[in-house]
Amino acid sequence: MSSLLDSLVDQRAVWVYVIVGLVVFAEDALFFGFILPGETAAILGGVAASLGHVSVLWMSVIVVAAAILGDTVGYEIGSRWGHRVLRVKVLRKRQKQVESARAFIARRGGPAVFLGRFIAFLRAFVPFGAGVAHMHYRKFLAYNAAGGVVWGVGSVLLGYLAGNSYTMIEGALGKWAAIAIGAVVVAGLLAWVIYRRVRERRSH
Repeated sequence: MSSLLDSLVDQRAVWVYVIVGLVVFAEDALFFGFILPGETAAILGGVAASLGHVSVLWMSVIVVAAAILGDTVGYEIGSRWGHRVLRVKVLRKRQKQVESARAFIARRGGPAVFLGRFIAFLRAFVPFGAGVAHMHYRKFLAYNAAGGVVWGVGSVLLGYLAGNSYTMIEGALGKWAAIAIGAVVVAGLLAWVIYRRVRERRSH
């Protein structure tokens, strides 16, 4: 994460906006989330804002817009070429996840679009799946926009607050104490993610 942040902050501010926006957009429009989740990019954008490299307001606007637009493109791809795309190798390898996501959309409908925004695989697949299911576009757009705003602003602010917290801890306790506290926090987050993944697999 730190190496990604260093690479991002080394860029000019305009390129930071472009890079974060493109990653968030591509996650949903092109299934890029299998490589690098858009959430990671949004959080890193927030950290860059906390360092004064970019504006937290404009970063939030760009992330929200990219999320909504990316979902819309994913929906259109699913609506027009969905059954062909489902035969692509990367999705065939995740057949169980795809079927679970399709069942989730069928069971929840519009709220699945909103809730899917907060779960890694669903964030990349649900817009496409909604298009395949031919969900009414206005209904999709309403839930898509709501999820994009909550997720986008929340992710950027999470990175912004985390960046500020690190700076304050480093100043008060010293660099190594800040690193130790950061390592504990990261370990806790990883344990929580692993626990959630295991629980999801057991439920499947």
